[in-house]
Amino acid sequence: MTNEELWMAALNEIELEVSRANFVTWFKNTNIAECKEGIITVNVPNTFIKEWLEDKYQKLILKSLRNYSREVRSVSYNIAAPANVHFNANRPPLKKQKPAPLSETQLEFKEFQDNNETGLNPRYTFDSFIVGTFNELAHAASVAVTKNIGTLYNPLFIYGGVGLGKTHLIQAAGNEIKKNNPASKVKYVTSEKFTSEVVDAIQKNEMAALKIKYREYDVLIIDDVQFFSRTVQGQEQLFHTFNALYNNNKQIVLSADRPPRSIGDIEERLRSRFEGGIMTDVSEPEYESRLAILNAKSAAKNHYPAKEILEHIASNIKNNIRELEGALTLVIAKEKLMGHPLNLDQTREILNKNSRPKKLLTATQIIKTVAASYNIEEKSLFEKTRKKEVVRPRQVAMYLLREDFNGSYPYIGQKFGGRDHTTVIHSYEKIIEDLKKDERLVEEIKKIREALYAN
Repeated sequence: MTNEELWMAALNEIELEVSRANFVTWFKNTNIAECKEGIITVNVPNTFIKEWLEDKYQKLILKSLRNYSREVRSVSYNIAAPANVHFNANRPPLKKQKPAPLSETQLEFKEFQDNNETGLNPRYTFDSFIVGTFNELAHAASVAVTKNIGTLYNPLFIYGGVGLGKTHLIQAAGNEIKKNNPASKVKYVTSEKFTSEVVDAIQKNEMAALKIKYREYDVLIIDDVQFFSRTVQGQEQLFHTFNALYNNNKQIVLSADRPPRSIGDIEERLRSRFEGGIMTDVSEPEYESRLAILNAKSAAKNHYPAKEILEHIASNIKNNIRELEGALTLVIAKEKLMGHPLNLDQTREILNKNSRPKKLLTATQIIKTVAASYNIEEKSLFEKTRKKEVVRPRQVAMYLLREDFNGSYPYIGQKFGGRDHTTVIHSYEKIIEDLKKDERLVEEIKKIREALYAN
């Protein structure tokens, strides 16, 4: 693997781990200068970015590089003038090959840039959004909002797992509104950005100006509102901003990785406002939708891998659209570098080499993660208590030990203070039954599994 391929592959992985805004801000105009004796030197455009990558992203960068090259031992940074190249394609033209026309090259970085006024990315549109059974209601509600601003669905709350297109959809709504109503004031912001502005305004004694700023918007779009659970100040200002906009028939669009009732540590008054409009989820795409997404992305990149290759990707990456697109990008990059199409065996080899190995769980990891997810002490799971706040987490832990660890009923009973195996069977079957009717429990277990299997 060349330095260019290595950096491209690493960036594909890094993009899945950080917000799109941070990815664009900190990784633009970077490339591998050299790889010598296991030390990677990365070119960066200035001292500020060098220090930020060293302080904030060093572990992630090293981990991503090592996923593709075990020889990598460390990463250093060199300040160099950015080359005038396309994003993720910092290489000289291939020998004996004419440079590809612009339409056939990879996306330029400018296509990832946000509008400074609105915070919206222009490439997120309804036209480029693939509609399937897994997201058709969320799509329909988003389109309806653009035609009935502040009156029909307010707020619009879209929730679903990581990498399923929530950000694309809510930004597409913002772009559509701005296109049809150029004078309207539309703002997209992440919960992290909003909270950061609140903290900064408090420190500078500028809260009055911040309140005025956010109350002037006709449409406010906030991404990943589950992170407001971490900050009281952010929730306080969001509550008052929400009321001011809502009472003036201004549109509010929100996204999260779970429904409002499953977001812990959110004030009830804020939760009730989240639930006051329409809530709709984006689920995992079925095979036909995954294949349609791959075909659409191939057309957008003007590069068409063989049908069997797209079918192989769609069959093997099932629950994350970003990973789906990342695999396609990797295949296209490899074909361009090689100068000819890949066959199915070569594709399998590339994807297997770059896929994350499935994590092998231990009973201890499951128990620790369940306790942390429910914010209780681990030792309380083993106590002989019937407190409601302990019984449900204990039952969930037993369920996961059976389902994901494949533990026997007697083994699980022993792990929980020598309980009889019939108690474990009862807990396991109770969770199975509750999962059929309790959406909150479904979300809780989904989040626990995401934490368990995260790298």
